[in-house]
Amino acid sequence: MKSTPFYTKLAHISISILAIGYIAVIGKSILAPLIIALLFALLLMPFASFLERKLRFPRAMAAFMVLLVLISGVAGLMVLLGSQLSDFARELPAFEKQLMLSLDDLQHWISRSFNINNRQQAAYINQTAETALGHGTELIGTTLVSLSSSLLFMVFIFLYTFFLLLHRGLLLRFIVALFHDSHSPIVYEVVERVQYIIRKYIVGLLLQMAIVATLTCTAFVLLGIKYAFLLGLLTGILNVVPYVGIFISLVLSMVVTFATGDTAHVLFVLAAIVVIHLVDGNYIMPKIVGSKVKLNTLTAVLALVVGEMLWGITGMVLAIPVIAIAKVIFDRVEGLKPWGMVLGEDEVANAQPEVPADEELPPLD
Repeated sequence: MKSTPFYTKLAHISISILAIGYIAVIGKSILAPLIIALLFALLLMPFASFLERKLRFPRAMAAFMVLLVLISGVAGLMVLLGSQLSDFARELPAFEKQLMLSLDDLQHWISRSFNINNRQQAAYINQTAETALGHGTELIGTTLVSLSSSLLFMVFIFLYTFFLLLHRGLLLRFIVALFHDSHSPIVYEVVERVQYIIRKYIVGLLLQMAIVATLTCTAFVLLGIKYAFLLGLLTGILNVVPYVGIFISLVLSMVVTFATGDTAHVLFVLAAIVVIHLVDGNYIMPKIVGSKVKLNTLTAVLALVVGEMLWGITGMVLAIPVIAIAKVIFDRVEGLKPWGMVLGEDEVANAQPEVPADEELPPLD
């Protein structure tokens, strides 16, 4: 059988990538909650199976109980975060006053260091404030629409999770029926591997979030940082977004500390978050999360960039698990194995070179 020319394969791949990107853009409102629901369903599937096999629950009842557990967990996290934000909101007037005093000190420092007088700084600040006020009504309207959209988004996630758990047997038979009978073992292997990787990834991600939040809270309490628990909780939650989340939490923590403390505390916050990020990146992430998802750094960064371009923050959160699922499929399909290889870790670079026993290493220059 004559093999397909390279340029034909390249054209097929290019058209497929463009088609997938276009479908992802126009189908965001359907695909984003569906993918999140799929991740939740894969995570909670063992619990649903336990209720069905051990406690003899009907499948619908088991799926409903699992859904209640999911809603309770999300609601608990939202209540915890909301209580901290409400405490912060009650002290907002004092926070604003302290922020203005800190900005005034910063203004005098700029005037002394860069010879920019206070009048020029005030004119720039007033111009910025007028521009912000001019868009105030639009910002409030956008915020309300975004809040209502987020609530509707969560409702669809819960509904999709319930129906995925309820009809998981039907969906599995559908996936198997799409391929020839001779490929059934590979299909079952891919499904089982995806379930394992995603389940371990999400559990590891939640554990990583808890560890980072605990370390940050502890460090901030020891340093005497105000709103330590709120800032630590936000750091743990934002750390779910790789690379970008820790930077956002750093900026928020430094701004709040700048308004409620002094310059030394700001530097302490900077040093604490940098050290925690180094510990997370070099030990917690590789041991807990990275050992389950074998992706190289270039792939992870490109996935985050593409995810942000397509779906914003939601795309950045979903980028890594989606690419991990794609890699599992690529590794087991003959024509796609090179793509699975390029997504994975560089085994040659990580491997230790073998040196014969009777051969000495050349001296280093």
